[in-house]
Amino acid sequence: MVRDIRITGTGQLLELAARLRRAGHDNIRSSFIRRTRRAAEPLRDALQDRLRGLDIRSQGRGSGKRGGPSPTTRPLRATAAEAIRISVRTSGNPGARVWLDRSRLPSDIPPGMLQRLNEGRLRHPVFANRRRWAQQNATPGWWDRTVASHMPRMTREMERIADDVRRRLE
Repeated sequence: MVRDIRITGTGQLLELAARLRRAGHDNIRSSFIRRTRRAAEPLRDALQDRLRGLDIRSQGRGSGKRGGPSPTTRPLRATAAEAIRISVRTSGNPGARVWLDRSRLPSDIPPGMLQRLNEGRLRHPVFANRRRWAQQNATPGWWDRTVASHMPRMTREMERIADDVRRRLE
C-alpha cells in the first residue's frame, strides 16, 4: 500500500523534541533536522529511482486498432518521481516523513495513480476518451518492498541521532 512513510512519534523522539524546545539550542535543532533529512534521503532516492525504472507494460493494440503519439510530452514516471518528497519536524510529531506531494503532480494525473501502480495494475482512459480504457501492468509491491528494505537502516540511524542529541543536551 502506498502511503506516507514516517519514522515519528517514538518515545525517544517525543522526549527529545520537548527537551529541545526547553533548551532552545538552535544549533542542536538544525543538526537534528539536517541529520534526520540525510537519514531519509536514501529512501527517497531509492523510491524515485525505482519509479523511474519501473517496467510498465501495456496490453498492446489489437489488430486493426489505431495508435498515435502520446498527447503529452511529459514522462509519467519521471514526473511522479519528482513529486516524492521529504519533510522533517521537530515539534508536534517529530521525525521524518517521505511522501508523495500531490500538489507537484499535474492535474491530469489522478491522485491514486501510485497506489494503483504499487498494486500492479493501472487502468486509464485512452487519450481521455472515457468510452475506451487501457490497462497497464507493473511490478506489484515496488513501493512497499523499497520501504521495507530501508526501514532497518533508517531506524538505526534515527536511534543514533536521538542518542547524539540526548548526549548534547545533558
